[in-house]
Amino acid sequence: MMVCTSLYSTVDGFFVSNFVGKTSFAAVNLIMPIAMGVGSIGFMFGAGGSAIISKTLGEGKNEKANQYFSMLIYTAIIISVVMSVIGIIFIRSISASLGATGELLENCVIYGRILFISMTAFILQNIFQNIFVAAEKPTLSLRISIIAGLTNAILDYLFMAVFHWGIAGAAVATAIGQVVGGIVPIIYFSKKNDSILQLTKTKFYGKILLKVCTNGSSEMVTNLSSSLVSILYNFQLMKIAGENGLAAYGIIMYVNFIFTAIFIGFSIGTTPIVGYHYGAANHDELKNLFNKSIKLIVGTSVALTLLAGIFSAPLVNIFASYDMELFAMAYHGFRLYSIAFMLMGINIWGSAFFTALNNGGVSATISFLRTFVFQVIAILILPIFFGINGIWLAVVVSELLALLVTITFLIKNKTKYLYI
Repeated sequence: MMVCTSLYSTVDGFFVSNFVGKTSFAAVNLIMPIAMGVGSIGFMFGAGGSAIISKTLGEGKNEKANQYFSMLIYTAIIISVVMSVIGIIFIRSISASLGATGELLENCVIYGRILFISMTAFILQNIFQNIFVAAEKPTLSLRISIIAGLTNAILDYLFMAVFHWGIAGAAVATAIGQVVGGIVPIIYFSKKNDSILQLTKTKFYGKILLKVCTNGSSEMVTNLSSSLVSILYNFQLMKIAGENGLAAYGIIMYVNFIFTAIFIGFSIGTTPIVGYHYGAANHDELKNLFNKSIKLIVGTSVALTLLAGIFSAPLVNIFASYDMELFAMAYHGFRLYSIAFMLMGINIWGSAFFTALNNGGVSATISFLRTFVFQVIAILILPIFFGINGIWLAVVVSELLALLVTITFLIKNKTKYLYI
């Protein structure tokens, strides 16, 4: 599911870069962190909510779980509509503050406003990626993600390659894909269905909502921090390498989406299972899940790092075949950046694991240090000594430091939760 989502995000980058041009591609990369930052509300509600819902189901309180689920979705809709209006109004000022001028600024405004129109659907899509697993319907979620991705890809081709709508076409295609991913689940859960969850009448559970937010704060911190760090990357690259640096970073991020989606997808898939067995006090099954997860993640980390090294040239060439200078910069950058794939799997899963155990504090600490504190320090300091190479290596240093923190928390809490 997560790989499909990352693939259709990557399709956007391919069509914009090859059919609209480098300036529009840079505009997309400047605006996308802002949209993803706002969309992180959905990751918070989804991860925190699925943990609460799974734990409640594990306790045998199915009706209460449906009420929590419904309250969560209704609240998310209200918040997302407000955020959409704010984004539409202030996107020009935000883009200008990031350094966009002239044609780049106008492209940012067009792309950003269209994305914010569909923000409610995007936030719901992020929530349902977690909720479907808690509802024991991950396959249905995968199908919806595939349909949404194919919709986006087909419309990208039509709007940019055939109709020549430019960056507006890219934004409209993305928005329609998000509507499919966010609204179809609403329709499914609004009616009688064969899952264990259904939207129903509910009331406002303030303590539960607070628990959802604190428990899912690590996922929000991860995505929000990633967005803020991406903005800092863009700022540093604009100073060092200009528009080419911005475009090269965008290429690396699109390729990175596919690789990290595997770790994120595994974490999303296991979180409700861990939460359920934690709620049911099945300690033997927790140990089983923990041991198998560690082995799978370590093996996958090695495989992905090797694949990134082998296929770095063709992957970068997908986006930069028309510009050899851009290709050379992105290729070199990705070779350095991809070392982080060896380290990040345990960090991503470790944060999600503590979310599932309803320990939002530890989960948020891992995420905040990994995606913000360590990266900000590395991005600001390493370029002083290594130039643009310091920017590409910043994520490697950040993941290494975060791995030490994650391992420390896993060892420290093993007797509390009995997963070892």
